[in-house]
Amino acid sequence: MTRDIDTRPVLITGGCGFIGCNLADRLAHDGNNVLAFDNLARAGVRENAHWLKSHHGDRVRIAVGDIRDPISVIDAVREARAVLHLAAQVAVTSSVEGPLDDFEINARGTVNILEAVRLHNSDVPFIFASTNKVYGRLISDLQIERSGLRYIPSDPALAGGIAESAPLDFYSPYGCSKGAADQYVRDYSRVFGLRAAVLRMSCIYGPRQFGNEDQGWIAHFVLSALRGEPLTIYGNGYQVRDALFVSDAVEAWIAVLRDIDIARGRIFNLGGGTANSISLLELIGLIERLTGHVVQHGFADWRPGDQPWYVTDIAALSSTVGWTPKVGLERGLAQLQEWLRSRTRSPTDTREAFA
Repeated sequence: MTRDIDTRPVLITGGCGFIGCNLADRLAHDGNNVLAFDNLARAGVRENAHWLKSHHGDRVRIAVGDIRDPISVIDAVREARAVLHLAAQVAVTSSVEGPLDDFEINARGTVNILEAVRLHNSDVPFIFASTNKVYGRLISDLQIERSGLRYIPSDPALAGGIAESAPLDFYSPYGCSKGAADQYVRDYSRVFGLRAAVLRMSCIYGPRQFGNEDQGWIAHFVLSALRGEPLTIYGNGYQVRDALFVSDAVEAWIAVLRDIDIARGRIFNLGGGTANSISLLELIGLIERLTGHVVQHGFADWRPGDQPWYVTDIAALSSTVGWTPKVGLERGLAQLQEWLRSRTRSPTDTREAFA
């Protein structure tokens, strides 16, 4: 007896964004049908949509819609066999400038999708893209010390990074809206039995990221070097992040989707971990070596919600679904640089595409 093939699409909200289109590409490459639901409002997403269609044809469908509209969300959710929710307002600075819009997109928009799943397709896997910003500033100036060009935590208990047990302390409207959303996702799993999980992501970087100083800062740094344009560091440059290459992030999402009945009801931190941690000043030095360009930079005051040190403890995710990052910083940055160079060589490239 042959087994029926499930031809229903995997729904990716924000499916033409940076991570979403990389997920769509991988899923379509593996033979899945994909429905990329996106309002196409951010710079670069139309290019990503065209790229997906040119590579995968009818296997990827683009649905132009907004997660703030419950009706269009229901229509997309009804036909899905899995829901990967990445659509969001993604910049802390924009949340400070427009907190109501930030709430409507990140919090209410997520509840719209949860309700659509609960009422119309309750057995599908659901994975939500949250953020490390739910932990707020996390570490005070008294809990860190300088070591070379970076901060390190004074507490040896943090040597492995920040685990999911760290207290929530949102510190920005963006942190509030995403934090509220990820708690809703977990509790819809607890209360209504949804097969749902949350990934609190650190800094993801790689091809198809149209970075600027508000979001996608690693791509923004590399692009500034290639263009010879100065960039601004908010703070002193000693702040540390862990960076995860987008192909590794995609593998993590696919692993959680595969093992959703093990991961359901849980929240996981997702990032590059201690092996891929770097300060802003260290990153500038690495970019200069890779590109051969001097990165001109100045300094400005810290912004609300800026974290002096954040490194992801990836142990919980690794032990649950067997995932570990494969691409180191130098190799990942080299691939990002090559993609950015290929775009600047393209006759169809415009500077606005990088806005």
